[in-house]
Amino acid sequence: MAIEAPVSKYKKTNFKIYIIVCVGLAAWFAYDGYFNENFRKNHTDADGKPDSTLVFNQHAPYYLGGAALVLAAYFWAIKDRKLVADENELRIGGGDTIKYDAIESIDKTRFANKGYFVIAYKDERGKTVHKELSDRNWDHLAVVLDHLVAKIS
Repeated sequence: MAIEAPVSKYKKTNFKIYIIVCVGLAAWFAYDGYFNENFRKNHTDADGKPDSTLVFNQHAPYYLGGAALVLAAYFWAIKDRKLVADENELRIGGGDTIKYDAIESIDKTRFANKGYFVIAYKDERGKTVHKELSDRNWDHLAVVLDHLVAKIS
């Protein structure tokens, strides 16, 4: 039986907040830079040349809109990732797999109060790798931890 831990609600909510903040700031700067005549008049000199504040408010919406699009694309890419603990291996949503017989230790001392644990395992090249799994990135991580401890014991 495979145990699944999807991407956490915490991480998804944070991405949504970042996207909304980028869009909101872009709208605010666009309004001040292009539509607010009083703001434009206050930040233009006698020759009609805009100062740095007006130039920033006219250019920032493009960068903030781009940042919102990049965040939305990344959110769309990770929203369905899962951490899957099946009978033989642990598959992490990004494509990493850890075989149970390669796991050397699991440090779960900080899981109760900090919400993460560290898996030490040998990779294909024989190098010891430490992988931290946090409940801020994955929901239902306690069940996965129990399954891992049972499998390597």
